[in-house]
Amino acid sequence: MEPVTSLEDLPLRANLQGLTPYGAPQLHVPVALNVNENTHPVPEAVARDILADLAEAIRTVNRYPDREFTALREALARYLGEGLIADNIWAANGSNEVLQQVLQAFGGPGRSLLGFAPTYSMYSILASGTDTTWIAGTRDADYELSPATAVSEITRTNPDIIFLCSPNNPTGTPLSLETIAAAYDATDGIVVVDEAYAEFAPTGTPSALTLLPARERLLVSRTMSKAFAFAGARVGYLAADPAVTDALRLVRLPYHLSALTQAAANAALAHSAEMLAMVDDIRGQRDRLVVELSRLGYAPHRSWSNFVLFGGVADPHATFEALLAEGILIRDVGIPGHLRVTAGTEHETTLFLNALARLGRTEVSGQAPPARAE
Repeated sequence: MEPVTSLEDLPLRANLQGLTPYGAPQLHVPVALNVNENTHPVPEAVARDILADLAEAIRTVNRYPDREFTALREALARYLGEGLIADNIWAANGSNEVLQQVLQAFGGPGRSLLGFAPTYSMYSILASGTDTTWIAGTRDADYELSPATAVSEITRTNPDIIFLCSPNNPTGTPLSLETIAAAYDATDGIVVVDEAYAEFAPTGTPSALTLLPARERLLVSRTMSKAFAFAGARVGYLAADPAVTDALRLVRLPYHLSALTQAAANAALAHSAEMLAMVDDIRGQRDRLVVELSRLGYAPHRSWSNFVLFGGVADPHATFEALLAEGILIRDVGIPGHLRVTAGTEHETTLFLNALARLGRTEVSGQAPPARAE
C-alpha cells in the first residue's frame, strides 16, 4: 500500500480541502506574548486548593463524571450574577468547543454564519468544520462596529447565526450594547456575543449578559482561559435561555467535561477574587503599551482586552523575526502593517518595549538594525 504523505492524499470533505489547521507558533522563548494568555501564574494558595480538590476527584475517577456538571454550572451562575441560574449555563472544553457546539446545533449544511472581519480566525474554521457557510462582514473605520453597519450587513446577508466578538480579537475593539441589541433585532437567527476578554474592560462596563432577559436567541460566551489564568485547564462557558442549553445537549459528547476539569474549575471559581486580582495589573500594562507604542511612533488601536494591536509597522515579518531573535514572541495576525502583543507582566512588557525601542524605525522600514553589543 502506498503511504499517505499529505492531506491531499486523503478523501477530505470538499469544504475542508486546501485548508490549514489553526495554530500560533509554539516556541519556547523567555517572553511569550503571542496568544493572549494571562502570563501571571495561578496564586500559590489557590493552586494548593485546586490540587487538593483534584486529589479528591482522582479517588472516584474510575466512575464517569457528572454528565450535567451541576456544581460547575451553579458556580458559574454565581460568578456571572445578573440573576442567572444553573439552567442558564453551559460549559465545555474551552470556549472554542462551546462555539463549535453552537454551530453543530444551529448551523450546518445550508446555513450560514456572519462575523465581522477582521475577527477571531477560529470562527471561519469552526464554520468549515461544521459545514456552515462563513460570511465575512465589514467593519467601520478603526475596526469599530456601529449599530448601522451591523444591521446593514445582517440585512444584506440574512445569516442564520451571527458571532459578535466583544471586545474584538485581534483588534481589541470594544463593542457597544446598542450594536448588540440592534443586531439581535435585525435577525430571527442566533446571536452569539463572544466575551472572552470581558473582564479586561473598564471597571463598571456593562456586559452583554444584561441583555439576556426576553432575548431567547441571544447567547453570551465566556472563558476561564484569560482573566482566570486557566488556559491550560480548557474551560469555556456560555449563558443563555435554558432552551439553548437543552439544544446543546443534543450535540455534546457524553461526559464531555472530565471530573478533573470540573474539580479544578470549581476550586478556581471558589477563589474568583484572588484569581481576578491580577486583572487590574494587566489592564495597567495594556494601557502602558498603548502609551509607549505611540511614543515609539506606532499606531496602537484602542483596546478593552489584554492585548494591543498596533499599526505603523512597515515590515511586520521583519519586526516579528527581529523580536523573536531576542527571545520575544508576539503575533503577526495577517493585517498589513500591524502586529499584536499581549499585555504581560510589568517585566515582560518592559522587555518587549525596550527591544522594540532598540530596533527603532530602521527595523520597521525593512533595514537591518545596528549590531547590538552582547
